[in-house]
Amino acid sequence: MSKKSKTSSRRNFMKASAAVGAGFWVAGGVQAKPSLSANEEIRFACVGIGGKGSSDSGDAAKNGKVVAICDIDDTRFDGADDKFPGAKRFSDFRKMLEEMEKSIDAVTVSTPDHTHAVAALMAMRMGKNCFCQKPLTHSIEEARLMGQVAKEKGVVTQMGNQGTAQSTLRLSAALIRNGIIGTVKEVHVWTNRPVWPQSYGLKVEEINPTPANIHWNEWIGPANKRAYSPEIHPFKWRGFWEFGTGALGDMACHTFNMSFMALNLRNPTSVVSENEKHDRVMYPKASKITFQFPELDGRPALKMVWYDGQNLPPAELTDDLPQEKLENGKNRTFESAALIVGDKGKFYSPGDYGGDVQNTGIVVDGEFTNQRKLRDQAEFVNSPGHFEEFANAIKGEGTTVSNFPEYAGPLTETILLGNLAVWSGEKVDWNAEDMLAANASEEVQRMIRHEYRNGYDIKA
Repeated sequence: MSKKSKTSSRRNFMKASAAVGAGFWVAGGVQAKPSLSANEEIRFACVGIGGKGSSDSGDAAKNGKVVAICDIDDTRFDGADDKFPGAKRFSDFRKMLEEMEKSIDAVTVSTPDHTHAVAALMAMRMGKNCFCQKPLTHSIEEARLMGQVAKEKGVVTQMGNQGTAQSTLRLSAALIRNGIIGTVKEVHVWTNRPVWPQSYGLKVEEINPTPANIHWNEWIGPANKRAYSPEIHPFKWRGFWEFGTGALGDMACHTFNMSFMALNLRNPTSVVSENEKHDRVMYPKASKITFQFPELDGRPALKMVWYDGQNLPPAELTDDLPQEKLENGKNRTFESAALIVGDKGKFYSPGDYGGDVQNTGIVVDGEFTNQRKLRDQAEFVNSPGHFEEFANAIKGEGTTVSNFPEYAGPLTETILLGNLAVWSGEKVDWNAEDMLAANASEEVQRMIRHEYRNGYDIKA
């Protein structure tokens, strides 16, 4: 490539990726149509009101009126009359959406990963704006389809990776796009997860009959039926292949988020995993996953390495970074962080959400510079708040960054490819256009496109 062509490509990448700060990727995206005027009240239906659903439904109540709530655990409705006055109660989201279709404007989906797509797609096909927890979906096909349907229906969408709205994260991404560390060569991202049980051969207690307050068939949804277990609901489901997406799926939408925003890390060409043994029932205890990304719009080809289960990057990459100070006076490498390595230095963003103001910055020749001192070298658009961004966009005020078609869907696809490599135990050569693992078995291909049971489906 000529020097002139390289300059032009770099300019194209800067122009395209700068659009993230404005609220959407230029790469084929269109702004969703507002469904309400600025002075109209948004009417929300909330699928899942416990766990993360407690804060999501709470945010909905702050930004509109919650008129319907759904949960499979009847104890979650305790106090609902005070929190959501007059809201109708359901244990099956399908019945809620069918009954409330003409009475709602937007839906929040805060369920285990395996039911995200079946609930969100049903809502969007009704023309409802949709806020869905991370990771956006349980399968790669679901992530692609969620983006397509959101775009076709023109609805406002937002994934619950709240760090996207952090000014620190947005500034970090803008600085990297502006070349603060030169040409990026590699990315390293690590997490302290899992904090729930997951490893080879764990025994799972099952209880029969199911406790009276649990609607277990509705919790199982499109998955294989099995007996109720308190080791699955309400929290530990994340470690099971059939219900969750493991440490990678749970945390990469957060910890990998800044790197994705900065470098548009979509559609890797290959992924390979080094992980502890797993039984295809539960995720392995620890993984190290390497993604290879091709050149894109002037951003050079590079690799990203993901570490979980107490795995960390090589010490020579981290020994000159700011350290976490412990109560005993000792220091250690932060337990979760993103490190982007360029030919002029390294960019460091500790923590899961990209919001650590004190310890985020660049390291050049062993010297750390806090990003606040670099503020005048990049521009970004401030967010009114993550859920507020969603509510405002429904009323035609601004756009959502982590929308399904241009951001959340591609981010989730990239992340779930890592789990495909963990499942297969082999290098996965990925054909993003056809959504195929070129060298994989039929069993691995079925991980890309799930089967749906018990009357559930993702097709129209």
